[in-house]
Amino acid sequence: MDNTIKKIGVLTSGGDAPGMNAAIRAVVRAGFYYNLEVYGIYRGYEGMINNDIRKMDSKSIAHVLERGGTFLKSARSEEFRTAEGRKKAYENIKAIGIDALVVIGGDGSLTGAHLFYKEFGIPAVGLPGTIDNDLFGTDLTIGFDTACNTAIQAIDKIRDTATSHDRLFFIEVMGRDAGFIAINAGIGSAAAAILIPEKKMPVEMLLERLKSREKAKKESNIVIVAEGGKSGGAAEIAEKVRKILPSYDIKVTILGHLQRGGAPSAFDRTLASKLGVSAVEGLLHGKYDVMVGVINNKIVFTPIKRAIVDDKKVDEEELRIANILST
Repeated sequence: MDNTIKKIGVLTSGGDAPGMNAAIRAVVRAGFYYNLEVYGIYRGYEGMINNDIRKMDSKSIAHVLERGGTFLKSARSEEFRTAEGRKKAYENIKAIGIDALVVIGGDGSLTGAHLFYKEFGIPAVGLPGTIDNDLFGTDLTIGFDTACNTAIQAIDKIRDTATSHDRLFFIEVMGRDAGFIAINAGIGSAAAAILIPEKKMPVEMLLERLKSREKAKKESNIVIVAEGGKSGGAAEIAEKVRKILPSYDIKVTILGHLQRGGAPSAFDRTLASKLGVSAVEGLLHGKYDVMVGVINNKIVFTPIKRAIVDDKKVDEEELRIANILST
């Protein structure tokens, strides 16, 4: 065990995700268990530059497990992208005596941790905190399960209106340039079609799907569209269909940031807690410049460079099942 690490800093960066507070809590509690001082760095790398760093105690993490968002707050820091900004951040944490970092966020956040380690040798372990589920090296990211649940709950409500008025709804979900939320929300909400960036569905194929469902006298049609697709968002695709099928009563709903909010699911609370403890233990066992994740229900450590560079593929089996269920 690395006895040189006495003080660790924890931060959340980039977009918030349900379960981040559970991860912070786990890092702080694990730090206390191993007799470490733990410092919360507020507003991500921006807070590191501005020296917005506070020592954590038991009260700091009281009643945060069930809360959405991140009580450490988050920000995107342009200054940290510069060598001068990173040097200022380094000087601030060294003045406090912080020996290592736990960084919770997506690929941009983990990129910052990787650069910081390369330039200043500050040991860091990343936690995959993003609803997009697009990081290589883990089956699931913190916040993904909750975001899927939130999307499905919203789609269920929209279906009530779609059924009542025989409408065709195009619903856009988040995911940046990845279709993981769209696939899971589509399967879970009985969508007529799922459009994702990874697999292009020609408009002609979508039209055939809709006509087939019309012949089968389906009462409602919900098409899930992942943001970031090459064919455009829900509004653009809906307009293409409207021009060809003017008789359809077409509506568009963009779920947007409501998918990032809300109390984390039981799964996300548990996942975040496991990963938080594993991050601290990883640091103490000399695992630096890595991201901790879960693959096949086992804790794994993946080099951050691989986690942010390697592509995470959508599950072809899930796509096959989605296609079967939408017919």
